[in-house]
Amino acid sequence: MFNPFKPLEHIHAEVFTSMPGKFRKKSRSSWSDPNRQNAEVECFLEAPAFDRAGNLFVCDIPFGRIFRITPKGDWDLVIQYDGWPNGMKFHKDGRLFICDYKEGLLTLDVKTGKMENLLRTAYSESFKGLNDLHFASNGDLYFTDQGQTGIADPTGRVFRLKANGELRRLLENGPSPNGITLSTTEKHVYVGMTRSNSVWRLPLMADGSVSKTGLAIQLSGGVAGPDGIEMDGENGLLVCQLGVGIWRFDANMLPTHLISSKNHDKHHHLDNVAFGGPDHKQIYITEALSGDVLTAKVPFVGKKMYGRL
Repeated sequence: MFNPFKPLEHIHAEVFTSMPGKFRKKSRSSWSDPNRQNAEVECFLEAPAFDRAGNLFVCDIPFGRIFRITPKGDWDLVIQYDGWPNGMKFHKDGRLFICDYKEGLLTLDVKTGKMENLLRTAYSESFKGLNDLHFASNGDLYFTDQGQTGIADPTGRVFRLKANGELRRLLENGPSPNGITLSTTEKHVYVGMTRSNSVWRLPLMADGSVSKTGLAIQLSGGVAGPDGIEMDGENGLLVCQLGVGIWRFDANMLPTHLISSKNHDKHHHLDNVAFGGPDHKQIYITEALSGDVLTAKVPFVGKKMYGRL
């Protein structure tokens, strides 16, 4: 049982690899103007996801790019297209599923570069702007529709796309739903609500509906709220809090670890995380603005992912 008087364990993340200079292109874009307040950006990295071969895939939202990073840290541009890729997860058939803020739910064959639009609308209504996604062990896909929602406009949505193609809306009053994951038992959906600086817990009923949605974690501070989240194999939750670092909460949603960079001024936008390494005890973290990918050894193992079953 967690002892609330036990000091929090601090883990320092180190740079694993950095985006090569040839891929950096500092400029404004139609994505960065509203989301970065008209600032010029070189990149905005997100969505780390591993394939079965151990390659790490990341996306660059404002410039519509998806990269493959080898285990040695070498970068390769897989595709660049007219879109804003935000969240990515591998299907067990090898396809990369992408939540694209502009284009909806996409799939990509990373070997051929063939991209397909799987879902552009929900019930004939356009999405607000898809953000992140997570596969259940049966192939059902859970994803967030964030757009520009927030506390003043709590209309963000969470959907489930079943493996048989059936779409269901699970929530429609979220203040900026962002990262999403499932508990190890798959009886709860966890969603990071960026603008309310919190993580919500959605209990899944036997019929697939949601009941008694509640608050799992209330954060404070930072430059924004939680971004990417991921569950570990002990039913602990990793939460990327922009401006702070990555919190690890135990199964009771009490904090046990904080992972951050020693160079906080450069690495203050740690926005998403994925487990990798041969023992799945190595985490890899995208830093949005610097173009760096950080890594750290952790004492807890990652949850088994659908794309690597």
